[in-house]
Amino acid sequence: MVIAQSAVLAAEFPPSVEDFYLPSILPWGAENNYWFTKITVLVWVAVAAIIVYFLASYRKPQLVPTKKQWLAESIYGFVRNNIAVDMIGPRGVAFAPYLTTLFMFILVNNFFGIVPFVQISPNSHIAFPAILAAISYVMFIYVGVRHHGFVKYFKHALIPPAPWFILPLLIPIELFSNFVVRPFSLAVRLFANMFAGHMLLLVFTLGGFAMISANVALAPVSVLSWVLTIALTFLEFLVICLQSYVFTVLTASYVQGALADEH
Repeated sequence: MVIAQSAVLAAEFPPSVEDFYLPSILPWGAENNYWFTKITVLVWVAVAAIIVYFLASYRKPQLVPTKKQWLAESIYGFVRNNIAVDMIGPRGVAFAPYLTTLFMFILVNNFFGIVPFVQISPNSHIAFPAILAAISYVMFIYVGVRHHGFVKYFKHALIPPAPWFILPLLIPIELFSNFVVRPFSLAVRLFANMFAGHMLLLVFTLGGFAMISANVALAPVSVLSWVLTIALTFLEFLVICLQSYVFTVLTASYVQGALADEH
């Protein structure tokens, strides 16, 4: 039985991009329900878990908080004080709810990548990081326009304090940097890290089964491959937390730039 299972898993080696395109999980009309996959369910579970947890934590707030309330307050306080206020200043408190929601949504969806029997993050699909980057992109432009006015904001964003004769060179660079590179880098950074992490774990996990199926004498090497998988899982956990933090910090920094009175 074990040998048969190993052979099945080994047949899936090496992993490919196709491993990220999961089949429909509906028992009927799968060809027409390709959108309803495990990825879709994971996003819904993440959203529901975040909403339910924070609602339950603040349902009956106490002066001496329970562990659940303390954790919820600690998460919000961390994002508000260490990201929103540190990056944006006192005005950052107004953006703390959005930044906390963004941080938690990315963190929970990233965490699915190392949960046993789930082991894939929705953020390993470019669509989800792209939508998150687009929301942050629209938000910081809206905030800048509302704060400065349409003309003044784009003048502030595109025209640096430099001699007039060099502006024809700098303005296209500023346009490309502020309005193309920012959302692109936000999305690709998160996507690439989650994609690469998933592929690495697949390579070392399936590689162990592939070596056993090819030659029983390679069993010690297979065990080493699985040990490396465990080590990489801990490393991936650090990457998961770091990427959630980086995405949120960069969003806050773009809002700060939109609100700044100087270039």
